[in-house]
Amino acid sequence: MTTTTGTPPLRVGAKGWGGHRTIASALAAAPAGAVITIAPGVYTESLRLERRVVLEPEGGTGTVHLRSPGGPVLDVTAPGCEVHGLELRGSDPAEPAVRVADAAGLTLAECDLGRGRIDVLGSGDDTGAAANSALTFADTLARALREPVGGGVLLVRGSRLHDARHAAIHLEGDARARLVDTSVDTVDGLGVALGGSAVLLGERLRVSATAGSSLRARGSSRVLLRDTRLSGPGRHGLLIEDEAEGLLEDCRISGSARAAVQAGGAATVGLADCRLAGAGTDALVARGSAQLTVHGCWLLDSAGHGIVVSGEAVVLAGDTLIARSGAAAVRVCELARASLSGCRIGVSGEHALTVTDAAHAELADTTLSDAAVAGVHTDGRARLELTGGRIERGETGLRLRSTAEASVRGTTVSGPSKAGVELGPHARTTLEGVRIGSTGSAGVVLAAGARLVMEGCTIEAPGGSGMVVSAGAEPAVSGLRIDRAAKNGILFGPGAGGTFAYSDLTGGNFPALHIGANADPRFTGCRVLDCGQDVALADEAAPVFEDCVSIRVKNPFLPGITAAGPAPGAPPRKPAAPDAAAGGAGGARTAPGGTAAAGGGFASLSDLSELGEPEPEPESLEELLAELDELVGLDGVKRDVGGMVKLMQTVRLRQQAGLPAPPLSRHLVFAGNPGTGKTTVARLYGRLLKALGLLERGHLVEVDRSALVGEYVGHTGPKTTESFNRARGGVLFIDEAYALVPAGVSNDFGLEAVATLVKLMEDHRDEVVVIAAGYPGDMERFVSSNPGLASRFTRSLVFADYSSTQLVRIVEHHAQRHRYELSDGARGALGRYFEGVPRDARFGNGRTARQVFQAMTERQAMRITELTSPVEAQLVVLDEQDMPELVPPAA
Repeated sequence: MTTTTGTPPLRVGAKGWGGHRTIASALAAAPAGAVITIAPGVYTESLRLERRVVLEPEGGTGTVHLRSPGGPVLDVTAPGCEVHGLELRGSDPAEPAVRVADAAGLTLAECDLGRGRIDVLGSGDDTGAAANSALTFADTLARALREPVGGGVLLVRGSRLHDARHAAIHLEGDARARLVDTSVDTVDGLGVALGGSAVLLGERLRVSATAGSSLRARGSSRVLLRDTRLSGPGRHGLLIEDEAEGLLEDCRISGSARAAVQAGGAATVGLADCRLAGAGTDALVARGSAQLTVHGCWLLDSAGHGIVVSGEAVVLAGDTLIARSGAAAVRVCELARASLSGCRIGVSGEHALTVTDAAHAELADTTLSDAAVAGVHTDGRARLELTGGRIERGETGLRLRSTAEASVRGTTVSGPSKAGVELGPHARTTLEGVRIGSTGSAGVVLAAGARLVMEGCTIEAPGGSGMVVSAGAEPAVSGLRIDRAAKNGILFGPGAGGTFAYSDLTGGNFPALHIGANADPRFTGCRVLDCGQDVALADEAAPVFEDCVSIRVKNPFLPGITAAGPAPGAPPRKPAAPDAAAGGAGGARTAPGGTAAAGGGFASLSDLSELGEPEPEPESLEELLAELDELVGLDGVKRDVGGMVKLMQTVRLRQQAGLPAPPLSRHLVFAGNPGTGKTTVARLYGRLLKALGLLERGHLVEVDRSALVGEYVGHTGPKTTESFNRARGGVLFIDEAYALVPAGVSNDFGLEAVATLVKLMEDHRDEVVVIAAGYPGDMERFVSSNPGLASRFTRSLVFADYSSTQLVRIVEHHAQRHRYELSDGARGALGRYFEGVPRDARFGNGRTARQVFQAMTERQAMRITELTSPVEAQLVVLDEQDMPELVPPAA
């Protein structure tokens, strides 16, 4: 490209026709601003550009070959010089091929430079303003271009730099360089080296095959890169040291022999929308007091760690994927701090996150999956804050061995092959609203000396005991639910203790509580449900039970739900000896003399068997909608649910397309009389949301006031939280929800349950759908009782009473399910029967239809017993004579 000036261009030709024989002679004759065109050929010269000039090939790019006989091929001492389309070769790869002096300027466009580097010199004065890594690339670039320039300036556009030693470009002092659409390759050293207060701006820069780092910045220099590729460096992709700063946007760094990006000293680095893959050691390293900010990046396939933070460095990472690291995905050590938000960490060779020494890690809304060892590992005096996380699969969910406080809230741990949570000696941990599910061994294990505060948590289907407590551990547990443990619900070793309040243990074949010799845990307001044995005591065990009950337990030790509980502090009584089916190896065994001795349930902490539960077959959306359509009546409800399904499908499509989702409240009010199908539709609604991918499990947890409201001060919050946590991933169905806000009562505990629900619905708005059901008139009072309810329950579905014809169809449906047939006479009689049933408070809609069917089968059975040899047809037919008598309404 020729620059227009007021003087005619000077021509250079090898034979001197119409101009100069050498470029040097043309430069000597050229005034400032002159354009020198060069005929095709090879020129062996070293040029000194002392005035603003333009050199360009007469025959087009690549037709002029300029060779240095020694020293730089270009020595630029004037500002504003330009060289277009030339092939430039230095005399020695270890020496500068191009030199831009302090206050000089050079543009290389569409050039090919080899056998030597470019040196851009500066005055050494740091006149540039400090960069801010939180700014966008465009903001920072604009600021850099506005700054006063004292040192040399280099612009390289559409060119190739190669075959250099030590470095391809070296910037020092307050030099500036901008590289656009340019490649740097085959360098026995660094691609670009910066020192002093130099600035490098790179756009669509490509650096490959360097023996050293692709780019290195020291001093207070700055590197600003956009849409840049750094490939296969022999050391680091980007090395930032001292007080240097780097900002990378939409860049790719691949195949580095060492770290993809390493920041040390007091360096500051920001990465946005970058991809770092195949690092020979670690993807990102922050040392010293460096600060590293990462947003929207992918860190893949590093041989070492994904991120390492040491010294007093700080790393802030958001919306970033870290996957397939050979060692721990994220390692935070010494006095460093790391904060991760909205990140995904998967498939690591060690822990997904390890925090050690006196480091501090904060994680929010982050998923850690498939770690070879632990999802999170802490030791030393490290601090951990984990909120709203998901830890999936791997060997152990949380392995916490630090003596400093660890706080885990609103987090799910699912599917580890060993324990869900392991607390080492002297660990200090708070678990709040944590759900632990499908562990290979115990749900939670406390070593001697561990301290645990646990509130509103759930342990589901652990492969071993729900919780294992060693002597010297100090658990303080409230609102815990342990469901379907493969071994004991809670296993206390000899001498173990702790306090447990308002907690439930359900299911299981082993005793729900195994209390070892001299163990003295205290239980307040706890329940054991649906198991073979509630408590097994070893010799000298001394637990305390206050207001605790057993419900549907075959061999109870605690009083049944209708019996009075023991007085607070009363000595426990010995449990009945378990039978083999209920206790097994986990029960108390009777020693000679009739005393209870420790059973096999506490053989060792490692004695934890595996539990494999097959995943249910996924249900298709079409099948579920067909099932909804088959329900009798409910035309308006079906229409409303079908409309919501279409809306949610659209929401999913928008999310997959990267578009914002419209406002959507999935919580519902079901208003209708008893027996109108509210529970059936709620269960189907959860399955529909699971099929849409909007709920993880889609199961239904049905509760009423008694499951949410406690009898004592401080009891309601944990009870409500426990019920809510059981529903996480599914639907919480609150039957007769209006009972939580009794009319005319202002100080009822139900209001606390409502307030707790509102907070939980906000904290876990994507994990649980709440359906409040009850009589139409009363539900309006319930929703208006709390502003938070009114803003979350914005849609009501009305369940109308069934007509007589629909009730006949419901009876016929029950008959088909139980292999009965209705005669024509029975159908007619049923229609007349339901027409005459009073529609008062005792009318139960579908429930009434079911009761009528049951009465018909009983009357038919009585009738059949009077037949001598009834045939099969007589056994299956329900006739008019089997109809119950219609009870007239009370006067």
